[in-house]
Amino acid sequence: MRKIVILISGRGSNMEAIIRAAQNEKWPARIVAVISNKTDAPGLIFAAQQGIPAVVVASGDYATREAFDAELQRTIDGFSPDLVVLAGFMRILTTGFVAHYAGRMLNIHPSLLPSFVGLSTHRQALAAGVRIHGATVHFVTAELDHGPIVAQAAVPVMPDDTEQILAARVLEQEHIIYPRAIRWFIEDRLSVNDGIVRIAAGQA
Repeated sequence: MRKIVILISGRGSNMEAIIRAAQNEKWPARIVAVISNKTDAPGLIFAAQQGIPAVVVASGDYATREAFDAELQRTIDGFSPDLVVLAGFMRILTTGFVAHYAGRMLNIHPSLLPSFVGLSTHRQALAAGVRIHGATVHFVTAELDHGPIVAQAAVPVMPDDTEQILAARVLEQEHIIYPRAIRWFIEDRLSVNDGIVRIAAGQA
C-alpha cells in the first residue's frame, strides 16, 4: 500500500478530487496526511472530515525559506510517504527540499507548460491571445514550473472569456488529470528517460 502526503495552501479542490478518486477507484494507496502552510486553509477541514491527519506547518513562523522547508521536510518524512503531491501549495521550494523528493513529488500547474510559468497564468494566456490553454501535471524539479511532464489537458479559449471563466474551465480538467497521473505513479506505470515521461500500458 503506497502512502501519499498532499500539500495545500487554500481550499484544496484538487486535494478533494484526489481523495475522492482514491476512495472511489480503490487505489492501492492511502493519503496519510494533508499538510498546509496556512493555519486557515479551508482544505484542512475537508481532510479532517475524511479521517486524514490535517497538519499545519505555518510558513509565517519561520524567518527563512530554508528553515521552513527543513521543518516541512521533517514533518512530511514523519509519515514516510512514497509520493508528495503539491495541490495548490503556494510556496517556492528550496533546491535541497526538491532534491530530497526527486522523482517522488508531483505538481499541477494551470497552463500548458512550458507556456505561462509562475502566477496569473489565465491572465497571461488571455493577454497572449492564445486559442488553447490548459493544465499540466509534472514531476517537480528545482526550476520553477518545469520538470518532466506526466499529463496535460487542453481547453479552448473563448472570445468572451474572463480570467475567472477560463480558470473554472481549466480547473475541471485539473480534477481529471491530476488523480489519473497520481494513480499511474502508484501503479508503477511512470518512468522518466532523458526528461521524458513514459507511461506503461494499463487501464486509463
